[in-house]
Amino acid sequence: MEYAAAKSSICRQCGRYFSPFAPKPGLKLRVREEAPAAPASSSILGKFEDFWKRQHSSVIECFECKRKQQVCGTATSTICPACSAHIDLRDYKVTSGFSRTIRTRGDVHLTGKGDLGSSSVVCRSALIEGRLRGNLHCDDTATINFAGKIPGRISARRVIVERKSDIHCFRRVRAESIEIKGRMSGEIVAQTVTIQKKGALEGDVTARAISVEKGGMFSGQLVIGRANLTQGELLEEQKPDVAHVPESGFSGVDPRPLPAT
Repeated sequence: MEYAAAKSSICRQCGRYFSPFAPKPGLKLRVREEAPAAPASSSILGKFEDFWKRQHSSVIECFECKRKQQVCGTATSTICPACSAHIDLRDYKVTSGFSRTIRTRGDVHLTGKGDLGSSSVVCRSALIEGRLRGNLHCDDTATINFAGKIPGRISARRVIVERKSDIHCFRRVRAESIEIKGRMSGEIVAQTVTIQKKGALEGDVTARAISVEKGGMFSGQLVIGRANLTQGELLEEQKPDVAHVPESGFSGVDPRPLPAT
């Protein structure tokens, strides 16, 4: 038996504290309800984007088996129905140092203060405004608005070099179409290359067609041909001519070299 006004007591057997208060039958206890978390995008534009994503779906391709499937626009990940591989669908925004490998069917935004040190980045589209150290592959468009050196490879369906860009690519850049509005130097392999007004390109270019608008500048070596081949592969391999040695008219006699004079 405990005192009626006691708030807690101790068990004589295990030594643990407990509350001797027992709720009366039919007594309803008030439970504090947590307020729902505020949506990430509370603006009108954000709500419109969320609504648009819910109404639309997209077709993605598996990284492993290349099978395509249709997913909801608001999904952040999915599983391939063929090989059960995990597919990331999130968008990444890099605002500081980041070194993990990115492989997503979403978009990647590298801000001006970002430093993307990943060895490999695979995404749908990318906007590069900061320092990029590794390789970049985009299924759609890679937009570069950055001034500096890019040591890794860049491959995309479309590459856009903005007007404020001044980049030097150490590795080859591959794309179906490349549009240069700023300054760029490096090796390019593409289907079509367009240098707009005030744009400048310096380096070796292998493409099916190149267009330089009035006011644009191109300096380097140009090869017009198959865009999937390098310059050395475009040249046909010439086999050395083998001198024809007439056979001797005498059978059973081995040809002997002529004495030196």
